[in-house]
Amino acid sequence: MVRTMILSMMTVFLGQPLMAQEIRLEEKASVNQVYNKAVEAENALSLNDLDIESGYVLYQTEINTDAESEELELENVRDYAVVYVDGKVQGSLTDKSKKLAIKTHPGKHLLQFYVENIGRITYGPEITDNSKGIFGTITLDGNELQDWKMIPLTVRNYPLKDLVFEQRSANDSPGFYKGQFEHNLSGNKYLNMTGWGMGEVWLNQKYLGSYWEEEKQQSILIPSTDLKPGKNELVIFELKNNQQKKISLSPTPVFK
Repeated sequence: MVRTMILSMMTVFLGQPLMAQEIRLEEKASVNQVYNKAVEAENALSLNDLDIESGYVLYQTEINTDAESEELELENVRDYAVVYVDGKVQGSLTDKSKKLAIKTHPGKHLLQFYVENIGRITYGPEITDNSKGIFGTITLDGNELQDWKMIPLTVRNYPLKDLVFEQRSANDSPGFYKGQFEHNLSGNKYLNMTGWGMGEVWLNQKYLGSYWEEEKQQSILIPSTDLKPGKNELVIFELKNNQQKKISLSPTPVFK
């Protein structure tokens, strides 16, 4: 009630409603620019086995399919995996949802999992089993998949100035999306992440934080001190919903 009254008073004082500012993301840098040296193994290796503490890893292998839809099942996935076949997103998997019907046509295809470790367990009965990534048996219609290539991604700490951006084309692959906007108002703002899947955000090459569509809060705070008078540059790394072309600045936090 108090919050609503304050917003109403601000609206009257300014003589106009508080409007969200739209930002268009017209450029993209391909995700393969942040690939590190690949590791190959018969079976998928956990992040622990890859000596990776946190972040993203790409798992990929070649599959042969006999039908237009086949069931993919993972024994273990922690914490979150986005599934692609031939560069097209199929869906996502978590430790609580380990099965997914993938749509293909008969023949050979490239299967990819982009996996993120959201965080380590620091208490409770599972603290002694704190493996992350994809590990254990992976099957497609009951047939075990082998011959995996695992590629660590340097995302959060990659120097954005070294990324090569181009005008966006129509593809579903993960990547870095860039847009510019003019801003001349004071006060904190919130980046409305509604419709985006999972990723990271930078403003003027400063890291702001991460987001996930499953969380209750769907916005990232942008302190007023991080907004420059005039032109600002926004970069978003997105794993899943790669058709998004715009985002908005909100004067208030956004929740589901």
